[in-house]
Amino acid sequence: MTQQAALFQFLIEGRLCMNLSIEGVRVIVTAGAGGIGRAIVDSFREAGARVATCDIDEAALAALPDDVIRQKVDVADSKALSQFVDTSVEQLGGLDCLVNNAGIAGPTGHIEDLEVEVIEQCLSICLTSQFVTIGRAVPHLRRSKNPSIVNISSLAGRLGFKLRSPYAAAKWGVIGLTKSMAIELGPDKIRVNAVLPGIVSGDRQRRVLEARAQAQGISFEDAEREAFSFTSINDYVTPQQIADQVVFLASPRSSSVSGQSLSVCGDTGMLG
Repeated sequence: MTQQAALFQFLIEGRLCMNLSIEGVRVIVTAGAGGIGRAIVDSFREAGARVATCDIDEAALAALPDDVIRQKVDVADSKALSQFVDTSVEQLGGLDCLVNNAGIAGPTGHIEDLEVEVIEQCLSICLTSQFVTIGRAVPHLRRSKNPSIVNISSLAGRLGFKLRSPYAAAKWGVIGLTKSMAIELGPDKIRVNAVLPGIVSGDRQRRVLEARAQAQGISFEDAEREAFSFTSINDYVTPQQIADQVVFLASPRSSSVSGQSLSVCGDTGMLG
């Protein structure tokens, strides 16, 4: 086999890849037992990182690989969340990266029909939990040689989202928090970025579209068709594509990337 043919074989088999120097990086991921969070946990592990995660789903936590530090935590419980960060840092022997992934879809409906309790729950899980984890993690990140924070926002945090105002408001808040923390923590060389998923495949997105279809009195297929009508790449984003972006942002390769809100959305122009 010629050198050119050998190189082509490496390329088509996906074996020629960038070394992100993630080996040994100590990472905390919130809500890492399923969906996007699980993809993030798995991707860090495959790159050689050490990972701690929390989730509210005990069965999903139990299914994680044995080397993943895990704890059942409701991120709306600030005390329990703070204790999780402290315990994880102790078990990891320090902290290099915090990934704020926890979130819920929140209620679907017209603003006048939404109960205050469900609005507050959405804001607590999607936004307040990130304040809590960042505040707890920063003293440890300051001691890292490659410190970073990645906050999972949403395209709803840039475009808004009809009938999903609590979720959109929380995700806009995440972007504001990200930018503010990037400025505040820049002198400590702590990078802070947000990742904005678009229409992500999985059970959660299916439930969102089902709720939208019900609220609008249309079929699921019509709701799905409407959602994709605003995208250039007419397909779902995968959890793995989100995870790939997160791992890159945690790597030394992104040492000059901070304060950014990076969309992984197939070029979506509007969330209808």
